Amino acid sequence: MYELIDSHSHIDEIENTDSVIAEARKNHVMAVIAVGTSFLSNQRIMALAEIYPDYLYPALGLFPWNIADEDFQDNMNYIGENIHRAIGMGEIGLDYSKGVKERASREDQQSVFRELLATAKANNKPALIHSRYSWKDCFNITQEVEVEKAVFHWYTGPLSILNQIIESGYYISASPAAEYHEEHRAAIKAVPLERLILETDSPVTYRRGTEFEYDSRPADVVRTLYAISEIKNIDRVTAAKITLENAVRLFNL
Repeated sequence: MYELIDSHSHIDEIENTDSVIAEARKNHVMAVIAVGTSFLSNQRIMALAEIYPDYLYPALGLFPWNIADEDFQDNMNYIGENIHRAIGMGEIGLDYSKGVKERASREDQQSVFRELLATAKANNKPALIHSRYSWKDCFNITQEVEVEKAVFHWYTGPLSILNQIIESGYYISASPAAEYHEEHRAAIKAVPLERLILETDSPVTYRRGTEFEYDSRPADVVRTLYAISEIKNIDRVTAAKITLENAVRLFNL
């Protein structure tokens, strides 16, 4: 048998938390990293972590597009005041997709990202990094700030940058999209198992627009496990053991 950690869940966006966690436990999920994205989200995450101690671990963060929120500075202050109570800094990063850049310029995103990374470094917290269409800049800025611990979540970028991520001692995380997403599968195939952790990004909807569409939950990290086992041609028990050890090491669980 094996145990798993869902290293990236927006569980504050999911209703019926009790049943969601009960389902996760039945699927051998021993812990969930709950990531924040905004002022309200971070407060919810911290409250949930108190309800489910030693199971739900909070990470405080800010989505790039939430830089435009009216309570942006309140959130930055909240993160600074509470990061010592969290297991990590995330979800943070850059997003160069068109809709996000219309809300927050590259320059503003990079400025905030640097500030949050510096806070993570000062508090010895791992950074959970969102890098959509911004892989190179995310990596370079993380290096510039000299962050020691980081995971590039749901990585789909170039393998050349992936190699730099690996050489720097950082991790990437695999999501249930590993079942079908070509770029994500390529990254998982290329990364050493010792630099890989598992996640769901729940409640993200996977296989959208198909008959197999579903809204993910932390229990679906089992699907991620099955997918990476298939991609890397290793048995599930071994894959679970090593990715669990990686997550425990990264988050100091």
